[in-house]
Amino acid sequence: MHIVVTGGAGFIGANFVRRTVATRPDVRITVLDALTYAANEASLDEVRERIDFVKGSIADPAVVDEVVAGADAVVNFAADTHNDNSLSDPWPFVDTNIRGTAVLLDAVRRHDVRLHHISTDEVFGDLPLDAPERFTEDTPYRPSSPYSASKASSDHLVRAWVRSFDVRATISNCSNNYGPYQHVEKFIPRQITNILSGERPKLYGAGANVRDWIHVDDHNDAVWTILDRGEIGETYLIGADGERSNREVLRTLLEVMGRPADDFDVVPDRAGHDLRYAIDSSRLRRELGWQPTHADLDAGLRDTVEWYRRNRAWWEPGKAGVEAAYARRETAR
Repeated sequence: MHIVVTGGAGFIGANFVRRTVATRPDVRITVLDALTYAANEASLDEVRERIDFVKGSIADPAVVDEVVAGADAVVNFAADTHNDNSLSDPWPFVDTNIRGTAVLLDAVRRHDVRLHHISTDEVFGDLPLDAPERFTEDTPYRPSSPYSASKASSDHLVRAWVRSFDVRATISNCSNNYGPYQHVEKFIPRQITNILSGERPKLYGAGANVRDWIHVDDHNDAVWTILDRGEIGETYLIGADGERSNREVLRTLLEVMGRPADDFDVVPDRAGHDLRYAIDSSRLRRELGWQPTHADLDAGLRDTVEWYRRNRAWWEPGKAGVEAAYARRETAR
């Protein structure tokens, strides 16, 4: 089987490639990645001899057509994803997430290649705090940031190409991922690397916002489950029942790293900050038989801390630039 993994040098994509190499030796992998700031080719160093790597954007029709031709399936992880960046400059999100998805859809249609499109629970907007509701496959879309709006648009494009052109595609909307190789601009690795750098972690507002955390390996195992057994044209939600407030996650990290529970700074909240995400993944579990294996979030966070502790050379070169960007945004508020 030959699969194309777009965005395969990013956080989730690189973990997908590494896990596929480790568990599916009969699969040939081509990675297509534009190597924007959020990607890191070094995440693939240990598997480079097992993959083909193409530098290019999913918004480039010529590159995409050449890579997709002859593939059996495409898994589309390629996306601009950082909410704060989308508030500062929405246009890269429009180009990659919307136009890029349309370019990819045209290519898989032309070559009759199976597509699995990776999306986010953020397309559904947010839920009230301390409420029983969770997102399901039937939840209406209500995106609240340029990032989530661009991902909602890409999902709609996939569904339109399935219905109008019989493209063989599936979609998954996943909750917040954590684990190794995640860019230090994201919440969990930013807190960890601040502590490792001798800096105080930063918490938006009261830290009451709730996220539904899932280990990246569980997410990627679910993607393979959908590729193997999912029904064409369908959408599946991926979640591991990992709801925690940002404050609770930060305090867990501080405890794991031997710091006082109040050893952090509060900074102004970002605009339109969603209150709560929560995924109901019962359809995926019931119909396709998937189950998460990293159900203990505390254990997963401890392992993640240790990975960043052991891999300073991977994250340190970009750390100062990330903190400078955050400082500029906080000053602008």
